[in-house]
Amino acid sequence: MTTNRLGTDGCAGYLFAVVLFLSLTGCGEATDANRKMITVSGSTSVAALMTKLGGIWQKQSGIAVEVQGTGSSAGIRAVANGISQIGMLSREVIPNELGAGVDATVLAYDNIAVVVNGANSVERLSMKQLLAIYRGEITNWQEVGGSDQPIVVVTRDPASGTRVAFEKMVGLIGAQGLFGEESAGHQISTVVRTAQVGASNGAVKMVVSRNRFAIGYISEGSVDDTLKMVTLDALSSRAGKSECQRIVRPFVLIAANNKTTSASRKFLHWLRSEAAQKIVAELGYIPVI
Repeated sequence: MTTNRLGTDGCAGYLFAVVLFLSLTGCGEATDANRKMITVSGSTSVAALMTKLGGIWQKQSGIAVEVQGTGSSAGIRAVANGISQIGMLSREVIPNELGAGVDATVLAYDNIAVVVNGANSVERLSMKQLLAIYRGEITNWQEVGGSDQPIVVVTRDPASGTRVAFEKMVGLIGAQGLFGEESAGHQISTVVRTAQVGASNGAVKMVVSRNRFAIGYISEGSVDDTLKMVTLDALSSRAGKSECQRIVRPFVLIAANNKTTSASRKFLHWLRSEAAQKIVAELGYIPVI
């Protein structure tokens, strides 16, 4: 009896040691694999470009780039918490937004396109008209040269970098609007409360493409033939003539120095290279070099 009990315990101990060894070996391999994979998250606008660049980098380097569109603010949190090696923002970095040891670099510049349904007859809007539409002061397409139909305003969620950049440029947030109108206060949005909210570029595209009376804004790089881009006019100081206005914002990448890997650092360096920036231009974005 004693011999059998000791033999059984010895076998159990041996099996436990084997399982522990295999587990540790497996964990080591998984850690090594994760170390070679580059994780990127943040702005859905930047994600569209990053996915294409990441695919090209993976073919060249053999290192996978995992891209998740979670929103600019979520990208900052992911880097701060060590969940992602690289964060993506589709707006300028707000002062004191990044923690110590976090660097920011501009990947490219992008135009925010104001879009309507293809059946909408409106081709042009002044920046002042656009501001009034998003504030709910102009509510019918007839007021801007269109048909007698209500305007369906579509915006992005508050955490969206595209929304922050759009509202700053149009004059919907900040201490003072683009044309001198006082807003509710610094960093407070004055978008009409009845506006529909889209969680991503794709969501806004879907709403506007299915609603003949909707207006929205998305990354110009995401515009396709399901939508129509509206030309924006700004009042010029030259004889009162109108000039085309572009709503341009940066695509920013952030990374924490103590949480990057050799692979992610090489990837960040490549993104600013002439080869990568040539691809940026070919895809319809504005390169930084």
